[in-house]
Amino acid sequence: MEKNRKKLGLTTRIFIALILGAIFGVILYYLVPKGTFRDDILINGVFYVLGDGFLRLMQMLVVPLVFCSLICGSAAIGDTKTLGKVGVKTIAFYMATTALAITVALSVGKLINPGIGLDIASVQQAETTVAEATSFADTILNIIPKNPIQGLAEGNMLQIIVFALIVGILIAKMGERADLLLKGFTQFNDLMMEMTVLVMKVAPVGVFCLISKNFANIGFDAFFPMLKYMFSVFLALGVQCFVVYMTFLKIGTGLNPVKFIKKFLPVMGFAFSTATSNATIPMSIDTLDKKMGVSKKISSFTIPLGATINMDGTAIMQGVAVVFVAQAFGITLTPMDYLTVIATATLASIGTAGVPGVGLITLSMVFASVGLPVEGIALIMGIDRILDMTRTAVNITGDAVCTTIVAYQNKDVDVDVFNSKEEKEVEMDTLVC
Repeated sequence: MEKNRKKLGLTTRIFIALILGAIFGVILYYLVPKGTFRDDILINGVFYVLGDGFLRLMQMLVVPLVFCSLICGSAAIGDTKTLGKVGVKTIAFYMATTALAITVALSVGKLINPGIGLDIASVQQAETTVAEATSFADTILNIIPKNPIQGLAEGNMLQIIVFALIVGILIAKMGERADLLLKGFTQFNDLMMEMTVLVMKVAPVGVFCLISKNFANIGFDAFFPMLKYMFSVFLALGVQCFVVYMTFLKIGTGLNPVKFIKKFLPVMGFAFSTATSNATIPMSIDTLDKKMGVSKKISSFTIPLGATINMDGTAIMQGVAVVFVAQAFGITLTPMDYLTVIATATLASIGTAGVPGVGLITLSMVFASVGLPVEGIALIMGIDRILDMTRTAVNITGDAVCTTIVAYQNKDVDVDVFNSKEEKEVEMDTLVC
């Protein structure tokens, strides 16, 4: 008993790894001279292989886990009418908060004016990637898989979600005739959770290497000319996460927002370190189940969907970036331009992959919609990695808040678990008995 009490939990070890990684990365950047040992052996060798290797292991789990959990979740809900209500509420929440997030970002941007007085020559610039605009009609059509196997192979999350929901609904409709099939999917889902347990055991090492590599490459020098821009993004993200989301949670459920943040904080830390919404899917579902009492039949549907279409953090970055670049280049935007930004960024978030850095690619579409120079993206690319990590934490928090609200209204939240003082450490290895 004494030995178990002293053992650090997984989430604690991840936080320690995150902090130590940041410190070690900064030490490497400022105190260790450039050369073969620092750059080739450590940063682009050990840290790159172990950090990206861990990310790949997490991404390896996502498609089969999402596919099976969605089938099991939709089959468990059973009633297509109930599933439809859950789906409509979830999508409406995600779209509304995304539009609200951009509005918050534009407001904060206009309040702080991050681009006024900027010396563009002092900013480290990088090469930009331009995204091709997709029409709304094509966006809708792309949700339907021509070949579901291809969709699974390519990791097209929206197509996977649609196909898995159809399979799950039909399994529920077939009843006893599909018992064996449902049992197979359930067992495969359990297998993927066991595999998640295995992968999560190396999470602290992966997090340490990812964070060390990031800070060893960035340091603090690139931040100074961009401090106003970074502060604007952080402020808008904070307002969205701790004011907008928590207000929705309180109104929608009556549950204590402080308890929610406290219990969900480890997942936010993990999302920050990996900068990918998809990698946090297993941990989010498990945390909501064990610490919040949210039924997996709801979270297995809403969390993967949110990782695909709910990009509030990305929308906030894009909103602030629009104001920043417009001011930096001396371009005046009209109220109609701002409305266009809200609409374009909201639509651009649909189907955006939950992977690092994708927000900068879709940002080119937002810039094009109001005539801003795409070259402006190069101004923010140098410091975007740290912002990407922060906005990923906000994205997955929005997914969890939406899930909790929808589940509560569907009477699928165990309030006693949510309010319990004795929290189970979400080790993932508690699943193995």
